[in-house]
Amino acid sequence: MIFELLQYDFFKRAILAGGFLAWAASILGIFLILRKDAMMGHGLTHIAFAGVALALLLNVLPFPVALIFSALAAFLILKVREKVGLYGDTAVAILSNLGLAAGICLATLAKNFNVSLLSFLFGNILAVSPVELYFSIALALVVIASLLLFYHELLYITFDEESAKAAGLPVARLDALLALLTAITVVVGMKIMGLLLVSALLVIPSAAALQVANNFRLCLGLASFFGIVSAFLGIILAGILNLPASGTIVLFSGLIFGLSFLWRIIKGE
Repeated sequence: MIFELLQYDFFKRAILAGGFLAWAASILGIFLILRKDAMMGHGLTHIAFAGVALALLLNVLPFPVALIFSALAAFLILKVREKVGLYGDTAVAILSNLGLAAGICLATLAKNFNVSLLSFLFGNILAVSPVELYFSIALALVVIASLLLFYHELLYITFDEESAKAAGLPVARLDALLALLTAITVVVGMKIMGLLLVSALLVIPSAAALQVANNFRLCLGLASFFGIVSAFLGIILAGILNLPASGTIVLFSGLIFGLSFLWRIIKGE
């Protein structure tokens, strides 16, 4: 059955798109979790929802509108946290709920709500187009390139932001880079995983890796591995049992997290 599914081009595209998206999201997730910004991705999905609803209302392409909304919201979250003194999760909660409220109002006004908007909410990885596959590949390459270029700087601000500022590192710009990459990941993933579940790829594989890894490089590697394996197994199971792939991918991620947590308990840590 599995080999039969792999003969179809659409199924191969789904596995590749899911794998590259999971790879990029898992790497970003490590930094977001350690910087106590784990809810950033979840919050940006609500903002992207508002962007998609507005695009459908105006009858324009949803992708650029959602990207603009998400990127601006990500930068605004950073500014609110910096200038107003709110904790990161508080700023995320405020803006994400405002985005969700705006999205609901705009979706009500959009005539093609039932068909178009639901596809962005739930995604359909088995219907990924070649263009969407290229987007996921480009996203992964950009994330990896950013990590290679700014690895030591990102590591520094993640574990000791105050010392990084004192050392003259451009902390605000590095924060903005992570926020922008997170926004792009959410928007690229909205047609693949759906806005309701794409943020899970930013958190669960990374959280699982943090349970078992004993150094940062291993943590990045395990997070990538867990994310890609979850995507592969989830898509395979979805194809065999005719289930929604986004749901099975997240369930496999949850299973891996559960096993990693159990492993940590067994080790007595």
